[in-house]
Amino acid sequence: MRTNALVCRIADLARRACMAGALATTVLVPGSARGQPEEGRPWLADRGPGIWTSIFGTYVRDGELLVSPFMEYYLDDNFEYKPAELGHGLDQDFRGRFRATEGLIFLAYGINDRYAVEFEAAAITASLEKAPEDPSTLPPRIEESGPGDWQAQIDWRVLAETAHRPEVFSYLEVEFPSNTNKLLIGTSDFTYTLAVGAIRGTRWGTFAGRTAVQYLQESGTADFGGFAVEYLKRVSPRWGLYGGIESVQDETELIGEAQLHMSDRLYFRFNLAYGLSSKATDWSPDVGVVFAFPSGK
Repeated sequence: MRTNALVCRIADLARRACMAGALATTVLVPGSARGQPEEGRPWLADRGPGIWTSIFGTYVRDGELLVSPFMEYYLDDNFEYKPAELGHGLDQDFRGRFRATEGLIFLAYGINDRYAVEFEAAAITASLEKAPEDPSTLPPRIEESGPGDWQAQIDWRVLAETAHRPEVFSYLEVEFPSNTNKLLIGTSDFTYTLAVGAIRGTRWGTFAGRTAVQYLQESGTADFGGFAVEYLKRVSPRWGLYGGIESVQDETELIGEAQLHMSDRLYFRFNLAYGLSSKATDWSPDVGVVFAFPSGK
């Protein structure tokens, strides 16, 4: 009951934030200077002078605090699982029907023009219907709820973009163990991800790419942590479009997003991910709002 209450609380937070954002549009200046470049740096037209963050198409500026509540839904009709990994003995792969609703809160702060920190927390309710051919003792349907993934990250602008070179960035992400007694939604141990990437702004849009290595503390192994290719274009003062392909281990997704900028301090995100590989989630729509609070530096 307490975990369900937590999910409802985060969902209510996202709903209230969106209502507050809509109300704020009546008092904030229409349009946005967020993506506009500083004079003489046209390559920043789509993203502005901020540092890359893990929220798609979102950059945090020096001295700025970003607060983003959002909701995500997962629909997967061929979710891969092993009954043994869920406490039911049979060490064989099956494909079941997975559904989940997750409420998240994302925070990012620009320490200066080279470093930023992030924190993300979630609450999730998930269910799995076992495959018809699964003969294990796993119940026909299991459901779990509680805290989702909790992670912290530090972002580093290694080299700033100029007219002659792309921006180079790196980050270190730490995912913390949570719900270790819940095998469907739990994270059993620490996971560390170290990545490096590059960004280049052009008149056709802004392109970014990154690759990563991942260390799993539980197994003591390091492996290829995936890659991503991203595209961001500010098509008008109010609208921005994002497209990307992201791959983490053997899960590859095609991602699209529309961003509606109501002011320099407020915009909405409408995101949809589609699984390109069989192990990726089939569909993952999410909607959220981003509030930006400058420090007055």
